[in-house]
Amino acid sequence: MNPRYRILGPGRAVRDDGREAALGGPRLRALLAVLAAAGGRDVGTGTLVARIWEGVPPGDAEGTAALQALVGRLRKALGRDAVLSAPGGGYRLAATAQDVDLYVFEQLAADGSRALADGDATRAARILDEALGLWHGPVLADLPGRAGDPLVVRAEQRHTQARRDRLAADVALGRARTALAPLTAMAAEHPHDEPLQALRIRALRAAGSGAEALQAYEEVRGLLADRLGADPGPDLRALHVELLAGEQTAERSVLPARLTSFVGRAAELDALGAALRAGRLVTLTGPGGVGKTRLALEGADRAEGPVRVAELASVRRESDVAAAVLTALGARETQLWSAAALDRQSHDPQDRLVEHCGSRRLLLLLDNCEHVVGAVAGLVEVL
Repeated sequence: MNPRYRILGPGRAVRDDGREAALGGPRLRALLAVLAAAGGRDVGTGTLVARIWEGVPPGDAEGTAALQALVGRLRKALGRDAVLSAPGGGYRLAATAQDVDLYVFEQLAADGSRALADGDATRAARILDEALGLWHGPVLADLPGRAGDPLVVRAEQRHTQARRDRLAADVALGRARTALAPLTAMAAEHPHDEPLQALRIRALRAAGSGAEALQAYEEVRGLLADRLGADPGPDLRALHVELLAGEQTAERSVLPARLTSFVGRAAELDALGAALRAGRLVTLTGPGGVGKTRLALEGADRAEGPVRVAELASVRRESDVAAAVLTALGARETQLWSAAALDRQSHDPQDRLVEHCGSRRLLLLLDNCEHVVGAVAGLVEVL
């Protein structure tokens, strides 16, 4: 959707012939901003003069004459029929709200928010991307005294909500790690926005950073107490209870750092994600150096829940495979403390690995296993 009049950022307008109008001078752009913000409604002469010459408006006669001259210039830029005289004095654009980017943005943002509330995060993301794509700077940027304008305040609030909803869609789609950086920046911009802070904490939890999520909650609680003298609201408090309840069983993903960006191979990543959702065992095969490891790591990074990587290139004997995987899981020192359990505890690495994994849900990546493939196949079958 391409609105004809743009006031989300520097004022722009498209003529009937499809060319962008040349809008020279700040007052001409201010006139367009006021008329476009009205969405096709009449704007009185007094209101136009006061808004355009904010702070130092000319007298009545001078103001009317100066406004008429400005309207003449705007008609020349847009086309004579683009600016109409209002019956009671004043002017309006020959346009509707759908011709103005601000109102198109608000409609799309509301549609995206509803889609998110209905559980359709994919549709919400698409609609919100279109909405946010209309925003090219401060709303009514060309208008003097814009900061206190109720329309500006409303638009900025809806812009914040749309950004938050878009990030919530990412979290709902399993892209919590992708959403964390912009969420953290946005939370710093709006430290008292509890729904936004709660979304960031949920994203941390979804990304496998339960301890950081608890720390973030404590930071928000302290900030609210220090600045507002208030406790967190019921939603944040309920989230805190959930975090505490999951603290004992939470697992964090441990993936090696990648030193370069990952470009392309979207089809392979999508196929890998679909295979992981469809079955409990997925094997990547291909010639050496084709990129199996990197593809596996990127796919694992997108997966929900904790991930562990067992690097087996250095394993020389098949009998050492289970012990190497046990070490990668951080479970070499796993102990069962009840007397009955101690009696039956096995020292066999494979038994201990089964014991460690039996009560957990995780994604285990076994890499570089060609040279010990027989032992790996047996271990995978048992697990």
